[in-house]
Amino acid sequence: VPELAARGVIQQVFPLHEQRILKRLMKSWVQAVCEAQPLGKALRGGTGGHRGSLPRSRPRHPPPDEICDYFGVKIAMYFAWLGFYTSAMVYPAVFGSILYTFTESDQTSQDICCVVFAIFNVIWATLFLEEWKRRGAEFAYKWGTLDTPAESIEEPRPQFRGVKRISPVTSAEEFYYPPWKRLLFQCLVSLPVCLFCLSFVFLVMLGCFQLQELVLSVKELPRIIRFLPKIVLAVIVTACDELYKKIAYWL
Repeated sequence: VPELAARGVIQQVFPLHEQRILKRLMKSWVQAVCEAQPLGKALRGGTGGHRGSLPRSRPRHPPPDEICDYFGVKIAMYFAWLGFYTSAMVYPAVFGSILYTFTESDQTSQDICCVVFAIFNVIWATLFLEEWKRRGAEFAYKWGTLDTPAESIEEPRPQFRGVKRISPVTSAEEFYYPPWKRLLFQCLVSLPVCLFCLSFVFLVMLGCFQLQELVLSVKELPRIIRFLPKIVLAVIVTACDELYKKIAYWL
C-alpha cells in the first residue's frame, strides 16, 4: 500500500475497523482510565478468544495483548512503553514533592535538595531503562518478535527502486539496487545538488544581512521598512523548504 500510494496509484486509504473489537477495546482501555475496577475482576473479565493481559498490567493501563491482536506489535509496544513510563514517573513525582515540602527557604538548603534530586533522577533513569529492557523483552518474546530484526518488521521505503529478487538472508522477495549504482548516483547527483542548495541558502542569508545593514543605515525610512529583510528571509526560507522537500523525495 505505501508503495502504491507513493507512485500515485492510490490517493487515499480508509482502513476498515471491526466495530465489535473496537467497542471491546473502548470498555477495557478507554473507559478503564476513568473507572478504577478491582484487579481480580479485570483479570477474570478476559475477552473470548483473546489472550489475557499480563499479570503486571493494571486495569487502568492499556491492555497490551488486545492492542497487539488488533493494531499490531508496533502500536502495542508503544502503548506498553507509555503505560510503563507513566507508572515509573510516580516515583520522581512523589520524591520531588516530599523534597520540595521539607526544603527550607535559604539558598544552601535549596542547593542541597537540587543535588539530591539530581542524584535520585540519575539512579531512577538507570533503573527505569534496565527495567524497560526486561519488560520490552518480555513483550517481544510473548508476541514472537524477540529475535526478529527491525528491518524485517518494517515495510520497505515506498520511494525505493530496484530489481525484485529473493533475499539470500530472509528468503523473502525484496527490491535490490546495486551498491555501485547507489554510490555513483550519490557522487554525481546527490552531492552536487546538496552543495548547490547549501550554497544558495548561504548566499541568500548573506544578501538578507547586507540588506538589513543597508536598511538600518538609512534613518529616514519608516520603521516598518526595517523589518522588510526579515520578512523576505522568512518567505525565502519557507519557499526553499517546500522546494528542498520535493528535491529530497526525488533524490
